[in-house]
Amino acid sequence: MKSVYSIYNILTAILIIVLMGACANPGSGPDGGPFDETPPRILSLSPAIGKTGTSPRRIEILFDENVKVDNAVENVVISPPSPDPPEVSVSGRRIRVSLPDSLKPNTTYTIDFGTAISDNNEGNPLGAFTYFFSTGETVDTMEIAGYVIDAETLSPVKGVLVGLYVEQSDSVSEDDAFSSKPFDRVGRTDQTGHFSIKGVRQGSYRLYALKDVDGDFHFTTRAELMGWSNEVFTTSAFADVRQDTIWRDSLTWDSIRIIPFTHFMPDNAIIRSFTHANKPRHLLKTQRDVPEWFRVYFTGPSAFVPQIQGINFNEFDAFVEDRNAGGDTITYWLKDTAMLRLDTLQFLYTYYETDDSTGVDTLRTDTLSLWPRLTYAKRAKQQAEDLEKWEKQRERRHRRGDYSDEVPPREYLKVDIRGAGGNLPPNENPTIQLQMPVASINREGIHLLLGPDSAQTEARYELIPFKHSRLAYTLMGEWRPGQQYVLKIDSAAIIGINGIENKGVTQRFRISANEEFGSVFVNLINIDTTAIVQLIQDDKRVIQTARVGNDGGVAFFYLRPGKAYMRLFIDSNGNGVWDTGDYASLTQPEEMFYYNKQIEIRAGWDNEINWQPNELPVMRQKPDELRGTSSVQGRQKGAHERNLERDRQKRS
Repeated sequence: MKSVYSIYNILTAILIIVLMGACANPGSGPDGGPFDETPPRILSLSPAIGKTGTSPRRIEILFDENVKVDNAVENVVISPPSPDPPEVSVSGRRIRVSLPDSLKPNTTYTIDFGTAISDNNEGNPLGAFTYFFSTGETVDTMEIAGYVIDAETLSPVKGVLVGLYVEQSDSVSEDDAFSSKPFDRVGRTDQTGHFSIKGVRQGSYRLYALKDVDGDFHFTTRAELMGWSNEVFTTSAFADVRQDTIWRDSLTWDSIRIIPFTHFMPDNAIIRSFTHANKPRHLLKTQRDVPEWFRVYFTGPSAFVPQIQGINFNEFDAFVEDRNAGGDTITYWLKDTAMLRLDTLQFLYTYYETDDSTGVDTLRTDTLSLWPRLTYAKRAKQQAEDLEKWEKQRERRHRRGDYSDEVPPREYLKVDIRGAGGNLPPNENPTIQLQMPVASINREGIHLLLGPDSAQTEARYELIPFKHSRLAYTLMGEWRPGQQYVLKIDSAAIIGINGIENKGVTQRFRISANEEFGSVFVNLINIDTTAIVQLIQDDKRVIQTARVGNDGGVAFFYLRPGKAYMRLFIDSNGNGVWDTGDYASLTQPEEMFYYNKQIEIRAGWDNEINWQPNELPVMRQKPDELRGTSSVQGRQKGAHERNLERDRQKRS
């Protein structure tokens, strides 16, 4: 029995020691001491960093602890670029980079890891790190840095290449180079849109941004996101200092250290990136759900209207064509009821398609055969079955003396009144949405009534077809704030192209009172009437749009209470919409500016704003609430942040 107790005591002691050891583990969590905040340290590099006259096949970096490289394919950039990317492998404390077989002579090579290297346990980053060497006798040490932003939203663009070409003085222009040869040197943007191109020789350069989808390091297709700066950048450097905070512990700072460094210029180049409006055009797919219509989808718009030549039908005046606003989707409605009975429509379809090798649009003709998922015969059979079922039910009702439902089932044209489901602002209008294009509309069967039921009067209105839809109309009225309205559409007032009529529709709504809204008045400084101001909820939702007046002012009325933002673009071509760029004509996207503050809209209040759009640098214009994910958000908390949280929990 004594031996049993001895073994028990020994096991208990071992367990206590193990638990104590676990509690002393610095990476074990809030109860076991602080997390390790020390970043990995480089012990050796082979070849040595900055070595000249070398053409290594492999580079090895040894650290004092196990490390990892986050997404090496995207984050590690070798410059000058090579069609054969370097292979990056990690084994414990060692990073190996295998280089291409042939390196250029008398060239400085950089391998930019960015912030991809961190320790394997706590994820402490090494910090921005770039390895470099030279195959010649000297090392080029200049740098060019800046940001790539979306030209329309001013948001940072992550993960795009930024390349440079030496400013040319001969007959071969730098613009020809962008579409014909790889970049001289490259960098890649991080999640803040920042880039830094290192190992640059003293000189003058032009900058380009490119989402290099085909990996050839130059612009080849209009589908690639791209951008360029009109400015020529000349490299320079000067001695500078920066401040670094020394922490006594995870909560208390000890001192500020002044660190000298070489400041390379330019460090604030801005490239506004964009995608061309005229994307490569290809026939994407066709769709025919019902006999009445079929739809053709393209990957891009075209000014050319596709031509139809019927094989088993006469195409003359056979369709009503409905093109969407983007011009890349076309719906064909069949006007001839005899065509509805055809199980299959066969025809020749001629359209413009982009040649992938030349980028030029050329005419192409395809033979198409389209059949509906629900054929005319199947639907007629279903309708006959529904009628037979109704007749049997009517006979049973008659035997009970019930003659209340004597109208057999039939198909009606669907009519939907949108935007008038409750309170309507005085500057908005209801929309009449239809199931199909119409053959006729009887205006005498559409009534807009003003006032309560006991004292309604006819009100004037206009019915305006939508610009980009054959299926919608805007009902414009002379709205009186605070008043009630009724929109009535009589039966058979609207007849579709297939002869079916609408059922009667009634929609009640109220025009909101003026005091339920706020207003915004903007005084623009140093901006002319080519500018258009947009009041927005976010980058994708526009509340109202207005062109700057001759007095430099813009007014927005009938704004619902809430938060809003404001931006402005220079409408260079006067078409009323923001236009993207075009590289073929070297046309930059229209300039966009953001008001850098959030606007609070309150009912019954007027906001008066003075705004000079170009007063702030472009990188400081966009409000924080619209910037989205920052450099800190969206990533795992670092060891220092977790230690701060740990100390707060201990003190609470």
